Amino acid sequence: PHFYLNFLYALYRMLEIKSTIISKMEKMQPRCRLTISEMSIYLNIQKLIRHHVEGNSWEVKSLSERVILHSDMNCFYASVEMLHHPEFTGMPLAVGGDPEARHGIVLTANYIAKQKGVKTGMALWQAKQVCPGIIFVPPRMDLYLRFSQMAREIYSEYTDKIEPYGIDEAWLDVSDSRNLKGSGMTIAREISHRIKYELGVTVSIGISWNKIYAKLGSDYKKPDAITEFNRENYKDRIWQLPASDLLYVGRQTNKKLQKLGIRTIGQLAESDEKLLESHFGKIGNVLWAFANGWDEDPVCKEGYEAPVKSIGNSTTTPRDLENDLDVWIIQIALAESVAARLRKHGFKCKTVEITVRDNGLYSFSRQIHLRQPTNITNEIVTAAFRLFKDNYKWEHSIRSLGIRAADLVLDDIPVQLDLFGNQEKKEKLEKLDRTVDEIRRRFGYFSIQRAAMYQDKVLSHLDAGTHTIHPHSYFHG
Repeated sequence: PHFYLNFLYALYRMLEIKSTIISKMEKMQPRCRLTISEMSIYLNIQKLIRHHVEGNSWEVKSLSERVILHSDMNCFYASVEMLHHPEFTGMPLAVGGDPEARHGIVLTANYIAKQKGVKTGMALWQAKQVCPGIIFVPPRMDLYLRFSQMAREIYSEYTDKIEPYGIDEAWLDVSDSRNLKGSGMTIAREISHRIKYELGVTVSIGISWNKIYAKLGSDYKKPDAITEFNRENYKDRIWQLPASDLLYVGRQTNKKLQKLGIRTIGQLAESDEKLLESHFGKIGNVLWAFANGWDEDPVCKEGYEAPVKSIGNSTTTPRDLENDLDVWIIQIALAESVAARLRKHGFKCKTVEITVRDNGLYSFSRQIHLRQPTNITNEIVTAAFRLFKDNYKWEHSIRSLGIRAADLVLDDIPVQLDLFGNQEKKEKLEKLDRTVDEIRRRFGYFSIQRAAMYQDKVLSHLDAGTHTIHPHSYFHG
């Protein structure tokens, strides 16, 4: 009797811990994701509960089983550009870099270019070698974000549980929509049809009872396809795939798995979990669970999270920077461009990060967390300059600077007023920034500039207009 009482108490505690972790996943803002450690603990609790309560059986069919979709817009940047360049129909096209200067890398390519050997991450000159007739166009992140938002508006008509994974992918939990909208396959077909005819691009959609298998489904067949992995077919279809297809099995992890004789997802699922843990640590437990489809991570409800986690800008300066004033001028230009992009797309940042590289090729990055989310240029550049002053000693001249706005939230997120701040001044700065945005939109970037920019004609001529967009990670942190 004492054994069973102890077991029941332990079971109660495990269920309580599980409930706490699930509550965190559902309520966490701005991103409801677990850390790898939390995911490992959660999976172990699940395993213990099922082992003792369900007779060592993991094959549990729930009457309220989830239906998760993963929607991935095909060759997204290139597809959007093809819409705006009908003259390139039937031609190989890639987005990325500076086509005039002929440097940079391929961000994405259309299927015609991919069939000729062009790959994401390839240098432009390499892409030109494998596909001599390829057309390069520069990226336009503002355009892609607008299409991403339009796709999300379509998703929101089927569920409020929408979790972006970058600007071209998203998970949707449509479990509660089935009585009204039909089965997961019916909803997927309707979304696919609407995006094709309302936006002019195609999507591949995966359907499953968990997020990991749903993403595998969207990758399984492209373009313009729908794939469903259910409990009846996943072993025959998913377990035959290479282990490298699984989320978070990168190149180095895959090499280690191959040394262990693990080449397919099925072999990973049937391998010894303790062996994986001994070679990979906690992520080994997570990958083993992912391979088996034991992922109950919830899809975040639509809320204040941004579809990307950061927006950044960096530049190699027109000349080497010799003093604090030079750095201040360049950081103003970078902060203006990043802040303007934040405002344009309705984001604020909670973290500011700088990168510095000197002419001795020494480089570093530092970040600071802000007291309140902001998209005000003055607040971003002030934080960036303070980071620079605290961390650089001027042993060499500086060749490159960067500013990144991270931990993004939507700009209408409720915030607690700062009792020690000047709210009236903050509102004036917001109004000033938006006025400057409008003037530059109508008359060009150099139609209005800050006084500090006139102290150096060479440096102030920089038009910092290229931005780097960073997508979300599956795990938090």
